[in-house]
Amino acid sequence: MGHSPHLRSGTVKGFRTRYGASPLHLLIVLCSFALAVYAGLRLLEGDTLGVVIWFVGAALLHDLVFLPLYTVTDRVLQSVFRRGKDMADRPRPVTGRINYIRVPAFVALLLLLVWYPLILSRVPGFTSYTGLPADVFWGRWLLITAALFAGSAVCLLVAMWRAHSPRPRVHEAPPKPPGRRPA
Repeated sequence: MGHSPHLRSGTVKGFRTRYGASPLHLLIVLCSFALAVYAGLRLLEGDTLGVVIWFVGAALLHDLVFLPLYTVTDRVLQSVFRRGKDMADRPRPVTGRINYIRVPAFVALLLLLVWYPLILSRVPGFTSYTGLPADVFWGRWLLITAALFAGSAVCLLVAMWRAHSPRPRVHEAPPKPPGRRPA
């Protein structure tokens, strides 16, 4: 009547082998798809054509304009970082250090993308909703961006300092177990 634990673990292993993850992962992915479909249907209840045009336009704008733009920018930054040499005349590793520019730039641009109507003063009448004058958002976005890059620079300096600080030597012999003395 009941299945043995060995049979169930073999079934889960077989599922993991075929799917690549646990059954819980599949359940969570299916739930997220169901939630996305529900949200999409609710969104399309109003202005269906306008929403579809917006999504297609956003995808085309991203794929045809933004993706090439930030790919070229990333390649230029990689070449700038690659030109420098460290003390041993070896090229510096690019992947680790360039992330200290990528991350704050990504977060700053994401904030600009989400809040651009307020930052660029494109939406009149939000003073009553936010309780702030319309001209403060640009300066605050610039301050947040500067703080992101400053924090990233501090993290880079700490990482560089840790990479160049002398490390304590590890003893060759393994430590003796506590409580035992040689006879």
